[in-house]
Amino acid sequence: MSDIDIYADIRPYNDNEVAPAIARLIADDEFIKAILHYRFPHLSGRFGWLLSPFIKFALTRRWSKIKTVQAVQRQVAGFMDRMIDKTTNKVTVSGLEHLTPGKAYLFISNHRDIAMDPALVNWCLHHNGFDTVRIAIGDNLLRKACATELMKLNKSFIVKRGAKGPREMLKNFSQLSGYIKHSLEQCQSIWIAQKEGRAKDGNDATDPAILKMFYMEGKKRGEDFASFMQSLNIVPVCLSYEYDPCDVSKITELWQKRVAGNYQKAEFEDIDSIIKGIVGYKGRVHVAFSQPLQQAPSEPEQLAQAIDKQIWQQYRLFPVNYLAAGQQHNSIDEKVAEQWQQRLQGVPKDAISMMSDLYAAPLVKQLQLEKASH
Repeated sequence: MSDIDIYADIRPYNDNEVAPAIARLIADDEFIKAILHYRFPHLSGRFGWLLSPFIKFALTRRWSKIKTVQAVQRQVAGFMDRMIDKTTNKVTVSGLEHLTPGKAYLFISNHRDIAMDPALVNWCLHHNGFDTVRIAIGDNLLRKACATELMKLNKSFIVKRGAKGPREMLKNFSQLSGYIKHSLEQCQSIWIAQKEGRAKDGNDATDPAILKMFYMEGKKRGEDFASFMQSLNIVPVCLSYEYDPCDVSKITELWQKRVAGNYQKAEFEDIDSIIKGIVGYKGRVHVAFSQPLQQAPSEPEQLAQAIDKQIWQQYRLFPVNYLAAGQQHNSIDEKVAEQWQQRLQGVPKDAISMMSDLYAAPLVKQLQLEKASH
């Protein structure tokens, strides 16, 4: 059995699978309905049946020439260019001088937005002569067949989270660990978030369990933790958004959990968060690539701390971060104060401090690092 077969159920599509996947997408009524719902919300209900054939025809025309993963990536890059123009003031990047084109890296980033985090990492790499990454995505986001098709077309591989018991979980993580190492050996870089789920409170911290998952393949090969981790070429990445399009919904969820003890997600809430994150205003965005980790510690917890330190050092601070932390700063003007007040109006009154904590977190983390280094 070939390596490809071992990972068939989780890996992204290969070139020969692109055209059939696109054909399945265009034939998927649920996918067409979703496009109608988001592009023509006022018409989709009553006139959906009338518009569907036109959407299918337009997609067939636009996508019929796409036959390779590379061609999909070019389409995505074009979409990203337009989206960045519309929803950001500017995207800046730093640290790419630490990386070598043609070399594979394991990018571990903080996690603020479901789709935009890896998309922005890819956009920065693509525009600077690097190959795009394979993206880790949880199967909780792939409940619809069309979502799976879209993600696997866009170089995403699946993290199975819905294991029924310890044995199945072990099997899934072992497969995932093998696939990540296999990709790096194929010279394909990987993007993965530092922990499961977004940091809704702004507290970016690496989960040692993810690092233990990486090491499962190393253990199988008889390598010690530090040497194996060293071989993965880990690059911590820090994404700084001036404004988070999902801030109000994140705080509302946290507030609900605090007050009621639990929070029940609506059926399409994750999809709505993805859409909101893509089309919502982000202000300035900075993507910072750290140097590849030179020395991996021998314990997962120590490695997690080393990754966190790199991420926290790389935060790009914006006026709103100082304002939310109650700090004086010459970059804070009337417009910033006004925008901040508008955002605060979106959350319950008693949750305002949680919203402030979300935006103050990058500054607080940097101050903690400064204190620790003295």
